[in-house]
Amino acid sequence: MRFRTVPAALLFLACAVAPAGPQTQPEKPQDPPLIDARGYAQLIESHRGKPLLVNFWATWCEPCRAEYPMLNELAKEYGPKGLRVLGISLDDEGEMLLVRRFLAKYQPVFPNYRKSAGKQEEFVKAVNPQWKGALPATFLYTADGRQLRPFTGAGSRGQFEAAIRSLLSRAGTLNGEPPGRKNP
Repeated sequence: MRFRTVPAALLFLACAVAPAGPQTQPEKPQDPPLIDARGYAQLIESHRGKPLLVNFWATWCEPCRAEYPMLNELAKEYGPKGLRVLGISLDDEGEMLLVRRFLAKYQPVFPNYRKSAGKQEEFVKAVNPQWKGALPATFLYTADGRQLRPFTGAGSRGQFEAAIRSLLSRAGTLNGEPPGRKNP
């Protein structure tokens, strides 16, 4: 077998312009979709039939950063039992780099959204008229779409687990049985 020698300059040029593979740049992570008050109502309605936990957070909120990994663990544990979890960031557009880093760090197993700019008071009132927008805030919804007592401020794992277990028991999904059927 005979080999031809290729001048080093040509070899360097070929490597410099040739694609490294099917994808030359890492894929940019998806930014959380934007929602407004109407989008929030539609999101809640789209989850009707399943118990739902919605957590509002922001990267600048220290209690949110402390609570978020625990909520992710709870989503992993109770998701197979019927709980749906959503995260909604209240970060501004200028904080998107921080939001991307936050989501990359915690690798949530649940979808996250971001409140669209403006109309803060309208959005907060659409979520719950008594809520003043304090973070973190977590709202639980029954399978029929009713909102239960919210958690405002950081909650403990025990508090969340008790509320989630109660919510799943109402739906009849805590032990894996279909909704509406209780274990004998």
